[in-house]
Amino acid sequence: MRLKTIVNLNLNPEHLQIIYTQAETTYPEECCGLLLGILTDQNKTVIEVIPTENAWSETSDPFGDITASKQRRYTIAPQVMLKVQKEARDRNLNIIGIYHSHINNPANPSEFDRQLAWQEYSYLIISVINGKVTDIKSWILNDNHQFQQEAIDTGNLEE
Repeated sequence: MRLKTIVNLNLNPEHLQIIYTQAETTYPEECCGLLLGILTDQNKTVIEVIPTENAWSETSDPFGDITASKQRRYTIAPQVMLKVQKEARDRNLNIIGIYHSHINNPANPSEFDRQLAWQEYSYLIISVINGKVTDIKSWILNDNHQFQQEAIDTGNLEE
């Protein structure tokens, strides 16, 4: 039996404002964070945005690219992931996504993003050009481990 594909990532304007503020504040470095929420057959609904520190360092690059920096890479520390995951479970929530910014580049996933992505998560990418957010897109991995764009719904979540 195949699971239905998630068709929407639901975020409210307050969630977007938290993400946009962090992305612009951390520029020219990539920001990152976690999306906590509820998963149903057709939707992921964000309940809380958890900004995290970009813990990337030369030693955390699994491909050994010592020329990369926080302006081109991000990572969330494993201990932060575990802590947030436990706190989410205690609240009957899940980590449903990860977000990060792309500096002076489009909100499209890189090959680096694809190789490290997990199918369970939405990947929200924020394009920050010259210090200002210009675009945001959400991506999910298909069965062939390729990204496909996921719809973002910022409408009234109370309906």
